[in-house]
Amino acid sequence: MRSDKVAGPRQGSAPFLRWAGGKRQLLPVLARYWNEKYKRYIEPFAGSACLFFHLAPAKAILGDLNTELIGTLRELKMNPQGISARLRQLRKGREHYLTMRAIAPASIPAPERAARFIYLNRFCFNGLYRTNGTGRFNVPYGGEKSGSLPATERLLACSLLLKNATLIAGDFEKVLERVKPGDFVYMDPPFSVKARRVFNEYDKSLFSFDDVVRLRGWMEGLAVRNISFLVSYAESDEADFLKGDFHTEVVAVRRNIAGFSDKRKHSRELLISFIAGKKRSKGAV
Repeated sequence: MRSDKVAGPRQGSAPFLRWAGGKRQLLPVLARYWNEKYKRYIEPFAGSACLFFHLAPAKAILGDLNTELIGTLRELKMNPQGISARLRQLRKGREHYLTMRAIAPASIPAPERAARFIYLNRFCFNGLYRTNGTGRFNVPYGGEKSGSLPATERLLACSLLLKNATLIAGDFEKVLERVKPGDFVYMDPPFSVKARRVFNEYDKSLFSFDDVVRLRGWMEGLAVRNISFLVSYAESDEADFLKGDFHTEVVAVRRNIAGFSDKRKHSRELLISFIAGKKRSKGAV
C-alpha cells in the first residue's frame, strides 16, 4: 500500500541505513549550523542522509551518485509498508546474504529492489557500498554483529520526512545547480586524500582530486551568491585546499578503519562553513 499523506508535526528520526563515513556521532555539532529560517535543506552527497533525518527540514533536495540508493529513497518515500513487508520475509545469515547479493537488482520490482538494498546495507561488512567492474555489489557478509533490519516504525518515520524532499540521482553539480539564496547546503563528499586513503571503504573512482577542485569552485560560487553552506572533510591537504579563507572548526571523530574494534581510532575532521551575512576569515567558528 502506497502512502502519500503528510500529517502532524515533523519530528526527526535516526536514519534507516548504515553508511561508511556517516556523521551520526557529529550530529549535535552539525545541527548547530542549521536554523528554521532557511528555506530549504540541500545535500548533494546524501549517503544515509543522517543529518537530514535528524533536522527534519520542511523542504529539501537530496542527491547522490549512487542510483541504487536514490531509487531506494524514492521507493521508501512512496511505499514504506511494501518495503517493510518484504524485509520481514528476509533472513539474517551468510548463505541468505550471498543469495540476495547475487540477484541483479534490475530484474526485480521496485519494492523488492529497495528491500534488497536495505538488507545488503544492514548485513554487509562495515556498511560499505562497493561494486565490481560490471556494477555488481560485492561487499562480503558482515557477520552476526551487524545488527538487525530497521523496524517498520523507523521506515515510516523516514518515509514521512522524505515526502517534501526532491531526490536526484547524479553528480553533485546536478544538485547544486538548483540551489537558490535562502537555502542551506550540507556537503559531505567521500574523502580523496593523495598521500593515503582515509577510508579503505571507498574506491578511488568515487571522488578524485579533480572532484575536490570542482567542489571548491562551487563553494566559492555559493559564497559569492551569499548562500550558506557547510562542508565536512577529513583533515588533510585536500581539506586545507577546500577551506581557503572560509570559517573552519576542527572536531574529533572515531574512525573505523578496518572494521574491527581494536582498529578504531580518533582522527580529526574539518567543518568548513560560509554563513550568509558573515565575513569570511580564517579561524574557528
